[in-house]
Amino acid sequence: MIILISNDDGIDAAGIGALAARLERDHTVFVVAPAREQSASSHSLTLRRPLSVRKIKERYYSVDGTPADCVNLAVNSILDVCPDLVVSGINHGANLGDDVFYSGTVSAAIEGMLLNIPSIAVSYEMKEGSDFGPGAQFAADLVGYLAANPMPNDTVLSVNVPDRITDDHPPYRITKQGKRIYSSAIVRPVDPPESGSYMIGPGEIGFEDDIESDFFAMTHGYISITPLHLDMTNYISIGEIKQWKIRTALK
Repeated sequence: MIILISNDDGIDAAGIGALAARLERDHTVFVVAPAREQSASSHSLTLRRPLSVRKIKERYYSVDGTPADCVNLAVNSILDVCPDLVVSGINHGANLGDDVFYSGTVSAAIEGMLLNIPSIAVSYEMKEGSDFGPGAQFAADLVGYLAANPMPNDTVLSVNVPDRITDDHPPYRITKQGKRIYSSAIVRPVDPPESGSYMIGPGEIGFEDDIESDFFAMTHGYISITPLHLDMTNYISIGEIKQWKIRTALK
């Protein structure tokens, strides 16, 4: 397969290096990634300035832009072939629940999907360990499966690997997107408080207890695979909202 790899931690990050090295054993790999860290950049595109592309070595390129920029540029300009698959990661930290809305790594995979290319995002919990090997191996196993089995349409697979995984054949679960519980500590003033400056940080974060969620899988030592898509319509609420009488009801 021809695989395009990107991330949001930057082209020099250990995670993307481990992923590329493992996939290069079996596939033709192109790496197009941000020149600098772009964590929490979500799906932003750079529209108001030119983007600079630098060739690092054969099939490796850095872009002074966002993860979505990288995938878009790679497919539409940098590469002379269309990749069979986009793999984003390995992210330095899990992307669970609401994280997917902020994650540049997940957004790089979503950009691939928008360009009609099957795409997956791989993230590593990295609480205590820093061994990307098990995550890279699982990504290789998943890519091998997808080479023979087509991905569902309009779907991105978000894979999260707990840092407790050491087995060569770790267990996994197919999960749904969980829900985080944020504390007020996520925003805090910078010392001195009268400076008028604030920091957005993790604070104390919990999650709803749901046996089918990505959070449950990860906390119990399973790799989590969550299928994501872009239709954000709340179908359950359509019937209720149709009853609203804001002005003249539409026929």
